[in-house]
Amino acid sequence: MSETTRSEAAAVHVLLSKVPAVTVWFWIIKILCTTVGESVADWINVTLGVGLSLTAVIFTLVLAAVLGWQLRLDRYVPFVYWLSVVVLSVTGTLYTDILTDNRGVPLALSTGIFTAVLVIVFGMWFAREQTLSIHSIVTLPRELFYWLAVLVTFALGTAAGDWTLELTGWGPGTSVLLPVGLIIAIVIGRRLGANAVLSFWLAYILTRPLGANLGDWLASPATDHGLGVGTAATSVIFLAAILASVVYLTRTHRDVIAAAERTHTPTVTTRPDRERVMIGYYVAVAVATGALLVWAAAQPHATVTSEDDATAAPEVTSLSSGEATTHFPQVEVAKFRTIAQDTLLKVQAGDQAGAKAQIKDLETAWDDDEATLRSLDKNAWNALDEQIDSALKAVRAGKPDNATETKALTALLTALG
Repeated sequence: MSETTRSEAAAVHVLLSKVPAVTVWFWIIKILCTTVGESVADWINVTLGVGLSLTAVIFTLVLAAVLGWQLRLDRYVPFVYWLSVVVLSVTGTLYTDILTDNRGVPLALSTGIFTAVLVIVFGMWFAREQTLSIHSIVTLPRELFYWLAVLVTFALGTAAGDWTLELTGWGPGTSVLLPVGLIIAIVIGRRLGANAVLSFWLAYILTRPLGANLGDWLASPATDHGLGVGTAATSVIFLAAILASVVYLTRTHRDVIAAAERTHTPTVTTRPDRERVMIGYYVAVAVATGALLVWAAAQPHATVTSEDDATAAPEVTSLSSGEATTHFPQVEVAKFRTIAQDTLLKVQAGDQAGAKAQIKDLETAWDDDEATLRSLDKNAWNALDEQIDSALKAVRAGKPDNATETKALTALLTALG
């Protein structure tokens, strides 16, 4: 084969890459997709009352369809690629939530499990292809390994992010700082000569907790140290930003690998000896992060999750009969009591679908009155909120148990009087 023929073949090889160039657009859309993906999952699982297990089944089927579309293409298409990322984000998050909420697997254990799975995926990928670079996704086996790795990184990012919040008790705004700081450390490491592939996958994992925490910060009410934008508004804003970015990239082709290579000259070169040194740098960052988490877990504010658990304990949340009316307007309490009573009647009659629909009314009414009621008595609001949340979870469980539902609703009715 002549040099010209080899050059032409190489050009075609690059042009048919199935993934985008790693530019600033890549990271922006990736973070946006993470936030929107989680919001959609929560909307279907909680707001619509579909339940965690059924939501996971639905998105697994959607994932199979979307990935089938992606795999049939012979080149990178922005809309299909990023749709795949959104669906993978939702699905990976749901798998972690199922382990945590339905199976009771501790977040520390699920973090370890997904870390081990990711190492295995990377090991198999490298053993077969001798590369983990996303710039080489030009064959079906490599693309399959790539999407499997992406799915596991979302599950791992979810578990690690939630475990961090569980340990530290950080609020929405504070929780954004850790992944931001770690990503900055990775950017610095890459500039100093760290391995490009290692740096990419480390940053890729961290964008999941960053996107989720950013979304929570924007959506959470000011009383919870958020910006009060709301879940719906946050989802719409981020979705609009994703669509605008994808349309722009579709028209300009700025993230097509061949085009990006022609217009961007690499500014960083690495050497094996430098890469080995920078591995030590990443280890130091990991050790420092671990020390920070240990310190944060020992601080009083780090027990915020435990405090929430405490409000679920009988001595805090099992309010005496009618006690809720001493803290909140009787007319509001009566509204909640009527909905809870109707839900209990449907549960006892075996009408699970009707109970789910009824409990949604309770959630909506409670959320609508949050700002007013919480300002009247924050402690009582937290206690009652935990009892309502317990009732919601019991009725919306993947495999609802009549006894558990009845117990949760009865406890709530006792508090309401």
